[in-house]
Amino acid sequence: MKKAQLKNRIDVANKQKKADLVIRHASIVNVFTKTLTTGDVAISDGVIVGIGNYEGIEEIDATGKFIAPGLIDAHVHIESSMVTPQQFSQVVLPHGVTTVITDPHEIANVSGTAGLEFMLKDAELAMLDIKMMLPSCVPATSFENAGAQLSADDLRPFLKRNQVLGLAEVMDFPAVLQGDEAMLDKLLLSRQIDGHTAGLTDNDINVYGTTGILTDHECVTKEEMTARIERGLYVMLREGSVAKDLHALLEGVTEQNAQRCLFCTDDKHLDDLIEEGSVDYNVRTAIRYGINPITAISMATLNAAQCFGLHQKGAIAPGYDADFILLDNLQDFTIAEVYKAGQLAAKDGRYMGPMNADSDSSPVRETVRIAELSVESLQISMGANASAHVIGINPNKLITEHLIEEVPVADGMFVSNPESGHLKIAVIERHRATGNIGLGIVKGLGLQNGAIATTVAHDSHNVIVVGTNDEDMLAAINALQELQGGLAVVQNGQVLASLSLPIAGLMSTQPFTAVYEQLKTLDESLLRIGAPTYFNAFLTLSFLSLPVIPHLKLTDRGLFDVAKFRHISVPVPVFDTIQPSGDE
Repeated sequence: MKKAQLKNRIDVANKQKKADLVIRHASIVNVFTKTLTTGDVAISDGVIVGIGNYEGIEEIDATGKFIAPGLIDAHVHIESSMVTPQQFSQVVLPHGVTTVITDPHEIANVSGTAGLEFMLKDAELAMLDIKMMLPSCVPATSFENAGAQLSADDLRPFLKRNQVLGLAEVMDFPAVLQGDEAMLDKLLLSRQIDGHTAGLTDNDINVYGTTGILTDHECVTKEEMTARIERGLYVMLREGSVAKDLHALLEGVTEQNAQRCLFCTDDKHLDDLIEEGSVDYNVRTAIRYGINPITAISMATLNAAQCFGLHQKGAIAPGYDADFILLDNLQDFTIAEVYKAGQLAAKDGRYMGPMNADSDSSPVRETVRIAELSVESLQISMGANASAHVIGINPNKLITEHLIEEVPVADGMFVSNPESGHLKIAVIERHRATGNIGLGIVKGLGLQNGAIATTVAHDSHNVIVVGTNDEDMLAAINALQELQGGLAVVQNGQVLASLSLPIAGLMSTQPFTAVYEQLKTLDESLLRIGAPTYFNAFLTLSFLSLPVIPHLKLTDRGLFDVAKFRHISVPVPVFDTIQPSGDE
């Protein structure tokens, strides 16, 4: 800040000059005292400079309304919305979100530092304040093939960027526990580190805390939440499109521990963001659950700001950024208008901010490279054994079950059977055309015919496909090669619907409105092939390749037992007495 700018703010605060903008007569949500206070809110140079009696060049009469800080999404992967940061900004600002903390490890797993550069440059053009945590695990584990590898030396130059806050979720717990040198180098990069403690014991959390890791967003029970808060972690209550943990965790929120609780979406689909909302949904849900409205708002504002050292965000107070929302109703959390740096960003659910040209995405295009395949490439040999390790779906959860079941076999090969619920699943390496194919069996995805495939496959983002027959699976894979990434639904060898995601196979070049319409067409095609309606088949599929979430997953190198952190065969050997991890 320049001296003249600071002097101007002082003069306005001291009532020697008019403010740029004054909000009059609104009830102020005070996140410090957890009360409603009164007074004019004076804004100059995009910053709140005073509360009291002020005159402004522009004045807004907000009688009957409530003014609250702009919301902060404490952990989000923008790529999961399948639109660019600029388009994402236009989607979430109408929902009162003025700041997000993003981890671009999706695009980094595909395109490395070129992916980080694209996200940073496009984010600079967005009205939304997009802060970045640097991906700590590219690839997520050593048990899969991603498109890039990022070392501490690769990440270090990015720490000089104003948008970068620290190190993103550390998923490779074995590397932390073993004191792996490469992991230690990353942990020493920053004092602001996010965690990922899915399935970890209390002692494991001790290890994470010892390294300086400050947060976790993988809690699924109130007991897990309490254990983390007791050990000094901030806990992010997550409600995404697949991981819907909010209701279970709200049971553990009290006035005594709420200051260590934040809200996040993690991975949320574009249609869910548009129809349901971002962390505004979390706030409304918390209020309905019985959490005091101001406490719920504090969790989405001040708590997140304090956690990430954003000292000028998260409150309606002098010296804080003029990121705020005007509410028609506090109890229902009904948003009328959204302001970013004192400028109107959204009104009545519509984005009102500037529209900038898209950033150059050419460095992160043409990323889908698949070796030649045939239906023979998709065969799972069972031999004389019909007992198999099976991935069991938990609807609307990231955690899968490790099942051991009798599966359909013909001529020594597994065959999909919609009636029994057993379907073939494959992960195909798509970054360097290595020909790597991981094959497995999944139960509970619910397709009745056809196949679906996507290059959105966390976190290495290889091609993942599931189907009722090999021919449709192969057709779906070929469709993604032609699209250079995206989603496809196939039936009887024909593509019923698809969505092109040419930016790293993860994001569209189109406006969010066009992407939204295509997602609706995909939903209709899913119904045609008998997909369930109570969870999203594509989103569920996209997490079945993530080998850091219990219990059984699939990578391009094969079936992966997360509990044992190693690959296992699909058929169960006659001497195998392993108990399913999901029963533990």
